Amino acid sequence: METNQKNIVWFADVTKKDIPLVGGKNGSLGEMFSQLTPKGVAVPNGFIFTADAYWYFLRHNGIDKKLESLFAGLDVNNLKTLKVISKKARDLVLAGAYPKDLENQILDAYKQLSDYYKTKNIDVAVRSSATAEDLADASFAGQHETYLNVNTPADVLEAVKKCVASVFL
Repeated sequence: METNQKNIVWFADVTKKDIPLVGGKNGSLGEMFSQLTPKGVAVPNGFIFTADAYWYFLRHNGIDKKLESLFAGLDVNNLKTLKVISKKARDLVLAGAYPKDLENQILDAYKQLSDYYKTKNIDVAVRSSATAEDLADASFAGQHETYLNVNTPADVLEAVKKCVASVFL
């Protein structure tokens, strides 16, 4: 892991200025949590698997290089080929293993969140929040996977990985 890398951050610690690290949805959730919770508005707390963590996961498994090779010369106008390549890319991610420190950070954050709500395994929503989700000339909002009622440490790890893989839908 790179020394300045932030893999997991909390809603309370992010704002819309952090969109390159946490994505649009998460930047907004951070703003809402920080600004509205003190005013009595019930905004659920949560943690974020950052863009740094995404790239760390891909590099750890060599997926970044495999994707470069997979996408080299891709004809984006050939829908049949796009579908095949997209499935291969998702399968690479789903077969990847978390670096042990990253896995521990996710599990620790989930435990902290459960403790925050005084619940052994709190139900969470695991959703993507792309860093280029709502651009001036393009929007990808809602395109990627969301998993609801995730409530075990193993299921949290699996749902995060599936969200990462959903980038290639």
